[in-house]
Amino acid sequence: MKILLAEDDFVTRKFMTNFLSKYGDCDVTVDGMEAVDAFMMSLEENEPYDLVCLDIMMPVMDGYQALMGIRNLEKEHGISVEDGTKVIMTTALTDEKNVKMAFELGCTIYSGKPIDQERFEQALKKIGLI
Repeated sequence: MKILLAEDDFVTRKFMTNFLSKYGDCDVTVDGMEAVDAFMMSLEENEPYDLVCLDIMMPVMDGYQALMGIRNLEKEHGISVEDGTKVIMTTALTDEKNVKMAFELGCTIYSGKPIDQERFEQALKKIGLI
């Protein structure tokens, strides 16, 4: 599995990288702009990501903006919603407003922080990635 992680917090980034690495190759970015750029390059190289994990609160471009950018790139490349990359929002923002907005923008799963490894693995199984 090819994974993209966008996380600005060093400790969380290190934890998530170690956790996700057992499932595949994990590329890491520190803000939403880098994530969108990495996603665009993966499409141009015809090696799209299977999973993108996005934090919401990041500098330069937040997770919502990055998610919109990713979904727009998929549309531009003729990728249907059904065939789109699975996106898990990983964030401390767990209120209803933020959860609703993430799903409206096209996230697949919304996972609150701190990350519960067992629940995260169950989510990966549920969306068919492991």
